[in-house]
Amino acid sequence: MATLVVFDGVCSGRAACRYLGLGRSTFHYQARPPCERRQQLIVRTHELSALHPRYGYRRIVALLRREGWDTSRKQVQRLRRAEGLRVPPPRRRQSRRGLSTGLPTQATHRGHVWTWDFVADATVHGGTLRMLTVLDEHTKEVHVLRPERRIGSAEVITLVQAAIVQHGAPEFIRSDNGSEFIAHDLQQWLADQHIKTIYITPASPWENGFVESFHSRFRDECLNREQLWTLTEARVVIEDFRQDYNSARPHSSLGYQSPQGFAAQLTPSIPRSGRPTASLREGLPTPLRPAISTHLPD
Repeated sequence: MATLVVFDGVCSGRAACRYLGLGRSTFHYQARPPCERRQQLIVRTHELSALHPRYGYRRIVALLRREGWDTSRKQVQRLRRAEGLRVPPPRRRQSRRGLSTGLPTQATHRGHVWTWDFVADATVHGGTLRMLTVLDEHTKEVHVLRPERRIGSAEVITLVQAAIVQHGAPEFIRSDNGSEFIAHDLQQWLADQHIKTIYITPASPWENGFVESFHSRFRDECLNREQLWTLTEARVVIEDFRQDYNSARPHSSLGYQSPQGFAAQLTPSIPRSGRPTASLREGLPTPLRPAISTHLPD
């Protein structure tokens, strides 16, 4: 500041030092130019930073030491900051999230809340297996357990549509924010079926605990015990497991009944208006017309 005041002709250097409380020797001090070695270090640091623009000072130090430079990390860090070579931190990408159309809710009757997710495995020769799981949170019935090599949003719609034809449409469906579940065509299809979506918080699988619990049982009791050589064999073995899981396996949360045995004790009811197919519900009045059986073999 004293230099600017003197250069602008406001006052003399002696007066500026007196007014600002600055020593005259400090005012007249001229910084020494960098030594030849430091100048060479600056040049080489610029070259390495231009060659590797995303390297931080630690990697630049490693490259310099590899070339024989005796320098410290602090020295290179200060030098890069002074030369404007600091690498800005990367922006954290915001993960895509689906738009929930229903509040988090606990299933109170059959067809109230379905949950779905994917589980991955492989055949013996290394071929991928990707399985869509759809189950009812109230009865624990597994409506869909289908292995494929790959499953996109179109295949998800086809499989869930078949489950709706057989079991009726749910009121809510819970899932994570996987790309298949937040695809626009799938969300539009769910809206057309009047099915509300509940998306869990990213990186919070415990919010979708029913399907995660099923996946642990499925992997322990089926995938880890079977050698699946082909996709066709995987479909047969996994469908047999699904049928046994629904019809025979006792569940502690259901009083050690099977899901189908527990569901058989529930009172079937007529579907809500606007539903594409019959859906089993509790708590609705008994219709005046003869009841139509909605129970189909799983």
